[in-house]
Amino acid sequence: MTLEESAEPNPSQDHILDWLEDSASLLPSFLDDPYSPGDINGYQWWDPNHDFGQDLITIGAAGASINSPAIAAAVSNVDAGLVQSDSAVVNPPVPLSSSKRRRPTDSIVPRMSKKSSNGKNDENEDGKAGVEEVMGNKRSAGNKKNKSNGNNGNNKEGRWAEQLLNPCATAITTGNLTRVQHLLYVLNELASSTGDANHRLADHGLRALTQHLSSSSASTAPVTFASTEPKFFQRSLLKFYEVSPWFAFPNTIANASILQILAQEPDKTRNLHILDIGVSHGVQWPTLLEALSRRSGGPPPVVRITVVAATAENNQITDTPFSIGPPGHDFYSRLPGFAKSMNINLHINRLENHPIQHLNAQTINNSHGETLIVCAQFRLHHLNHNGPDQRTEFLKVLRSLEPKGVILSENNMDCSCSSCGDFATGFSLRVEYLWKFLDSTSSAFKGRESEERRVMEGEAAKALTNQGEMNEGKEKWYERMQGVGFRAEVFGEDAIDGARALLRKYDSNWEMIVEEKEGCVGLWWKGQPVSFCSLWKLDVKVEES
Repeated sequence: MTLEESAEPNPSQDHILDWLEDSASLLPSFLDDPYSPGDINGYQWWDPNHDFGQDLITIGAAGASINSPAIAAAVSNVDAGLVQSDSAVVNPPVPLSSSKRRRPTDSIVPRMSKKSSNGKNDENEDGKAGVEEVMGNKRSAGNKKNKSNGNNGNNKEGRWAEQLLNPCATAITTGNLTRVQHLLYVLNELASSTGDANHRLADHGLRALTQHLSSSSASTAPVTFASTEPKFFQRSLLKFYEVSPWFAFPNTIANASILQILAQEPDKTRNLHILDIGVSHGVQWPTLLEALSRRSGGPPPVVRITVVAATAENNQITDTPFSIGPPGHDFYSRLPGFAKSMNINLHINRLENHPIQHLNAQTINNSHGETLIVCAQFRLHHLNHNGPDQRTEFLKVLRSLEPKGVILSENNMDCSCSSCGDFATGFSLRVEYLWKFLDSTSSAFKGRESEERRVMEGEAAKALTNQGEMNEGKEKWYERMQGVGFRAEVFGEDAIDGARALLRKYDSNWEMIVEEKEGCVGLWWKGQPVSFCSLWKLDVKVEES
């Protein structure tokens, strides 16, 4: 598969695929081995001689804060017990006993039990309480069918991991130590790094909660972009583009928008300058370069791409998902040679050690003889939106550069509340984000295990441990953009048709929502918003005033 599909098939795009394959042996054959079910009884327990619950209760009785050093020490003592094994847990666990018979799909959370000293199973009351709380919400709707084939995103039936993680975060916020103890107990039994989206979400969520309590990194952190080998990172990224539109969709919209802006320019001989503030790690640009080579009148005389690279040194929040690649990744260095093969004069300038909020015309070497277009994708939300508002201030900087267009794509977390500084509220929004990612990724990889899938999910899970990783939703971004002097521009037919054609390649639960009044295109999964793409131009009325 190519990275992008136009409304009309384009044989010349095979050239892009050939180049990608030659550059790093990218797109391997899809895994043939299906995901292998494991033993449901493969859970690993912490040291039975250490009573984690009693530690928390004792500390709570002494009046200690949930975030005190004493709590951190208590959790630290059992970190090893909270690390899950790699045992696969695929089938839904055995349900609590009930007077009504439920189908397997309705039986989500098991009763927790452990062996007593006499060899008999004694129910753990704390675990049982946590399970019964989740199951209590299911019994009334347990026999109702979802008539929308899973598309009703408002129906959270079956999403048991969220119904354990969010109450646990609330209990941490309120200092309810007993409740924290029994919810962690249940999560510990159910969490698995393999299995369906619920088991994986429980695994990542348990790690994040434990890290929050202990104020230290988990001993078994998931594999992420920065910890992978460069060629494997590149292969994982391209495999993900092949099976999921999570990033391929906004990249397609962005590339079509760049062509749309160029077509509207009266002077076709101006150089093109793209300010790349994104997470594509260069994968977005081969398709655009190929499209520029086919443009009526030929490509611009010079194409410049200024990349605002995110590194552990310059990224304000190093846990921002998908932004930091591994050391030594040099995909951008391959692009000029690829462009030259299509008679495009391409120059790449990487800003390696320059924070986003410090950009200016001198930093990016902006020239008035160029058509400047800003492509900002999934990076601006990591700027601080509390206190001195770095998000608004940076948009003012973009406005001062007088770009011909700004393409803004962001996660649509719909966060407009005033209590996001609260740990529980922010955590629940990040859990919602990660659920959509894990659920869609499970479909994308058809339930199969692979290292490529593991690294993408590990990277997405960084959102849970990054308390600064909070988006404000489409409405707030529109308010900010309009407030600094931009106006929304409607996407052209080529952009809409190209995105629609691309989306047909993926799972049918993906859909595109076009909001013509706002000039916005949204990517949705099972009836719920995932991200939005918007196109902005300078507001002439603001300039005149």
